[in-house]
Amino acid sequence: MTRIRLTNIQKSYGSHAALKGINLDIDSGSFFTLLGPSGCGKTTLLRAIAGFNLQDAGEIALAGQSIGHLGADKRQVGMVFQDYAVFPHLNVFDNVAFGLVQQKVATPDIRTRVRAILDMVQLGELADRMPHQLSGGQQQRVGLARALVIRPKVLLMDEPLSNLDAKLRIDLRRDIRRLQQQLGITTIYVTHDQEEALSISDKVCVMFDGVVQQVGSPWAIYRQPANRFVAGFVGSNNFLPLRPESGHPALLLGQPIELPASVQGQRGAMAAVRPEKWQVNRVPGQPGLHVQGVLRQAMFTGRELQLFLEVAGHGMLEALTAADDATVAIQTGDRVSLSAAVADIQYFAEGDTGARLS
Repeated sequence: MTRIRLTNIQKSYGSHAALKGINLDIDSGSFFTLLGPSGCGKTTLLRAIAGFNLQDAGEIALAGQSIGHLGADKRQVGMVFQDYAVFPHLNVFDNVAFGLVQQKVATPDIRTRVRAILDMVQLGELADRMPHQLSGGQQQRVGLARALVIRPKVLLMDEPLSNLDAKLRIDLRRDIRRLQQQLGITTIYVTHDQEEALSISDKVCVMFDGVVQQVGSPWAIYRQPANRFVAGFVGSNNFLPLRPESGHPALLLGQPIELPASVQGQRGAMAAVRPEKWQVNRVPGQPGLHVQGVLRQAMFTGRELQLFLEVAGHGMLEALTAADDATVAIQTGDRVSLSAAVADIQYFAEGDTGARLS
């Protein structure tokens, strides 16, 4: 069982605290993603686990054994980098075999293991190719095969798909997930791409400013964000200020609305409605939030229509709706009605990381 436990991991560069007491438990065999914007500390944390950058304080345990004091070559981890990191003077076979040669594995075993892993990453017929003869996706498969062939206890991946085009990213992330599940290897994956994190992970850890903001399943992270930062970073959101009004609990987009008990009396609280939660041009038939705006931009994305409406006194709202004859016919400058059910409105306390109130 290759469970990973991180306890109070801290790391600073000069006066900048990159990691501020990280505590995580990563289940054996799981696909665990560190998600956050540039500079949030996710790569620093990954490199601390790999042993490339030793933490200033805290403990890293792998399968119950402390490894925080060990060098990178003693930690039994495989690493896949963003920039492929293949050796330009070695062919595909020798690139993948490199770690086994360093471990002094017997030549017949090297041949067997390399051939097997090349078949798994769909490079079996390209063993004799040189790196300059490969596409970016093929080079990244070489990096993945090289990390896996040494049979690491943990696979670490640092934004491995960010240099690839959109279609190839989708294809390769599907293959990575397939391999991870097939091998049952504990994997820690770093990305700033929210869609990638949601689609590929068992658990997602959202980070901001060197602090863990939330850990949970992709569904929980998206549907039940712990705070305002998570709600805004993971997927799109419309944040709406609540305005006090005499005789009413609050005004939301200019109309009185009944607030949950947990929100009443919270100064500076914000409401939020996901774009897909708006109903477009529907006759209001239930309590909730109902607003009209002027369509300023419409973007057809295939299955969906992305609408941007200007609402007087507020600004722009984003809505996602199914693309059909009626919605595609809406023209720029048309007045459009939006409705959101009470259950689809979330509330957050004041501040960038204000906690979810309801």
